[in-house]
Amino acid sequence: MRIVQVPLGHRSYAIKVGGGLLARLGAECAQLKLGQRCAVITDSNVGKKFAKAALKSLFASGFQPVLITVPAGEKSKCLAVVEKCFDQLTKHRLERKSFIVALGGGVVGDLAGFVAATYLRGIPFVQVPTTLLAQVDSSVGGKTGVNLKAGKNLVGAFYQPQLVLCDLDALKTLPKREYISGLAEVIKYGVIYDAVLFAQLERNLPKLLQRDTATLLAVIARCCEIKADVVGQDETESGLRAILNFGHTIGHAIENSSGYGKFLHGEAISIGQVAAAKLSHKILGLPSGDAERIEKLFVQASLPVKIKLTAAQRKKLFAAMKLDKKVSGGEIKFVLAQKIGKVVWGQKVSTDLIEAVLATD
Repeated sequence: MRIVQVPLGHRSYAIKVGGGLLARLGAECAQLKLGQRCAVITDSNVGKKFAKAALKSLFASGFQPVLITVPAGEKSKCLAVVEKCFDQLTKHRLERKSFIVALGGGVVGDLAGFVAATYLRGIPFVQVPTTLLAQVDSSVGGKTGVNLKAGKNLVGAFYQPQLVLCDLDALKTLPKREYISGLAEVIKYGVIYDAVLFAQLERNLPKLLQRDTATLLAVIARCCEIKADVVGQDETESGLRAILNFGHTIGHAIENSSGYGKFLHGEAISIGQVAAAKLSHKILGLPSGDAERIEKLFVQASLPVKIKLTAAQRKKLFAAMKLDKKVSGGEIKFVLAQKIGKVVWGQKVSTDLIEAVLATD
């Protein structure tokens, strides 16, 4: 097992990465001295696989857990589902000292974290991410939130978990498309922060695709170290943390404008990252060789790198982009790469240039 600390003063917490950790959920929560009552929030897919083990572990450690199951998919990240969760929490009389366990992928983590941040003005929560994407990215750093019709994650809060448990065994049952989607966030960390990691991914991609445990342990722990380092320096995204959005400005707009669910998050930000690399070459002089390496790695991971849009779809995409949280003064701001391992944020990019990059084959 590897342990990564997220350094946030009195709100610091550990990310634990290893096999068999779900069985230790109750014991880990007991060490945190949380209240007896708790709710496990999961979705209809994950619940069938892991809810029984989670509840068993919590019961064994003296907790009184209840299970709240939401429909699987991005559409559950909405205020209507949040309200249903609140109703369940009040029905089971969860109190200020009670806590929530987020058991699932990024949707469940974002939703359950937001519920925890707002119920009774905030109760503790624990992240148990079951997808690769959630283990390396969305479960770490305290971003919680839900979508509006206008855009992704437009309602939310910065609210840190007490603990993140990344059980590698959960990844064995992940559908291939979901697993590969998570690789998009893994590759992102190499692009934005660690050229050595990027080179390791180029070498070890076949092992990652085979879900080799030792390779996964090392890669997931490194991604968590990078995110912990960034979040420790800039918790609420006033500066440095913005680099984590590389590829997300276009990616989120693709998700929103195409209807949530058509593209998985990793698929959308894969297209977004390749487009951002091309913009980086044109605007910041990212070496063409680096841009090619970035695109090649996404292709080798079987992730999409381009999108064909009709005029109407392009119009919807740009409308969604202008509602992105990173828009400032009506201007779309991008994270762009100077080289693999180093990016800058807050870059203005013209609509014409974005259109040109998206139109290239």
